[in-house]
Amino acid sequence: MRIDLLTLFPEFFDSPLHQSMLRRAQALGKVSFRVLNLRDYAHDRHKVADDRPFGGGPGMVMKPEPLVTAIRKVREEDPDVRVIFLSPAGKLFNQETAAELAKAPGLLLICGHYEGVDERVRAFIDAEISIGDFILTGGEIPALVVVDAVTRLIPGVLGNDAATEDESFQTGLLEYPHYTRPRDFEGLTVPEILLSGDHARIARWRRQQALRRTRALRPDLLEKASLSPEDQEFLATLTERTGKDR
Repeated sequence: MRIDLLTLFPEFFDSPLHQSMLRRAQALGKVSFRVLNLRDYAHDRHKVADDRPFGGGPGMVMKPEPLVTAIRKVREEDPDVRVIFLSPAGKLFNQETAAELAKAPGLLLICGHYEGVDERVRAFIDAEISIGDFILTGGEIPALVVVDAVTRLIPGVLGNDAATEDESFQTGLLEYPHYTRPRDFEGLTVPEILLSGDHARIARWRRQQALRRTRALRPDLLEKASLSPEDQEFLATLTERTGKDR
């Protein structure tokens, strides 16, 4: 997969795209990144990519010509590319969306800035994505969030595809607790069941811990999670215990 990032500030991506998992994914040939400078697609000799808004108001608005020119150029190279605009008005980004985008043949992520983009640009994009209900300076950080979440889901990137199966949100639940050496750290010990070697009991314990943690921290996730009768029975016992504690 190739992921293009269209931005007014290409230097923003100099380091992040060459670290950790993203660097490894490129070395394996699973993904390639291309950072496109929006000003290179401007139509005037001064490379102007923004202008004052019609009707007045504060700030500047990103012009349509450079954005649409860049989109058309990328689509000429890859007609199947999905064009995504990082925008507060977009669909809230989640694990399901990340998995969907990971199956795309290519992505073009447009990083907004200033007061936003000329409204007419929306006629040339496939989807808008938001990473949350808060204000950022531009779309570069959201674009990195999408890049990281999507890249790690591309088969072969993590080496062991099973590594993503039990992660938070992948199963609809928060992840179970993890422990490693030492066995005893300042009096805090590893649960004995994890040292038992009984993989069936360990799997059941992990599932129950994931249910317990999700119920305590993100009970809203339980409404959409796929729960077995055993899961529901365990959650019922937690409810009973809570009632008795009161």
